[in-house]
Parts: sequence; C-alpha cells; structure tokens
Amino acid sequence: MNKKRFFDLVLVCFAIILFLIPFLFLFVAVRLSSKGPALYWSDRVGLENKIFKMPKFRTMRIETPNVATHLLDNPQFFYTPIGSFLRKSSLDEIPQLWSILLGYMSFVGPRPALFNQYDLIDLRSKAGVSRLLPGLTGWAQVNGRDHLSIMQKVNLDVEYLNRKSFRFDLYILWITFLKVIGQDGISH
Repeated sequence: MNKKRFFDLVLVCFAIILFLIPFLFLFVAVRLSSKGPALYWSDRVGLENKIFKMPKFRTMRIETPNVATHLLDNPQFFYTPIGSFLRKSSLDEIPQLWSILLGYMSFVGPRPALFNQYDLIDLRSKAGVSRLLPGLTGWAQVNGRDHLSIMQKVNLDVEYLNRKSFRFDLYILWITFLKVIGQDGISH
C-alpha cells in the first residue's frame, strides 16, 4: 500500500466518524424535501478511464437530464428545495467518502468526469491524466472550480500530474477547506 492510499484510508475513517451524524440528517432531509432517493449514483470516469458509480446527495429533481449542470439551460429550475444549499456548501459530496474507502477515488486528484463528457475524457487521456485516481478535490477545483473551461481544467490536471506529491496534496486539501468555508468558485 502506498503512502497516498494509506493517508486516504486514515483520513476517510476519520471523516466517516466526523460526518456520520450530518450524513444521516442530510439523508433524511433530502428524502423529505423531494421525490426520489436521497443518493444519486452517477457514472463517472475513474482510473484508466474505467467507469465507476459515484454517490452524491441528490440535489436535482429526478427528471433532470443526465448532463453536466453547466450544460442545462436553467440549472436552478431543476434543483430540489435543498439542492442549491447542498451544492454551495459542498455537503452533497459527503457520500463520495464511500468511493474513497473502496479505492475508486482519492481525496486529491482530478475530479472524475461524467461518463458523457467526451471532450474532457479525450483531452485528459491524451495528456496522461487518466493514469491518476480521481479526487474529491483537486488542483483545478481550488483554482476556479465551475468557472474554468475544459481546457483550463485539463491544463491544471496536467500541472497536478507533474507536481503531485504528498505535500502538494496536503496543500490542496488546506486550500479546499478554505474555499469550501468561503463557498468560493461555485457558480451553481
């Protein structure tokens, strides 16, 4: 087991304990506030472009088209009553701890693309980024998140690939914490 995986396992065990009560509360809140399941399992692109199921708290109504949020004409129209809050606070991401525990994700790496984001998948593959385990957060997230073009994301993912280290991961986690607290870089 490498150092990064060991760190992920230690941190995910701590995070599961820390977020167990909020998880249960949010699970019930999502179920009571809209029709459908509390968790949304989306097909995401993982290591070596293999598809895996990634859970999130459901923030959109069940009839929402299966595309990236920025491709919707009016994303606000599709939010559940608490969906916008969950997204802006990043609390919708808590269930992804499961994907980290199973080894499909890491805490830090490029955000996993949706299965149908072909342009992003293709550019990442050509740049070698597909060799990285996707992350809950990443260098692109702390440098613009929703405000970045696909090419900017890929360039930042490549920079992460070239700079990756335990110390750099810790730095990204710290910046992520600060950005989540300040709800920085979130457009929808």
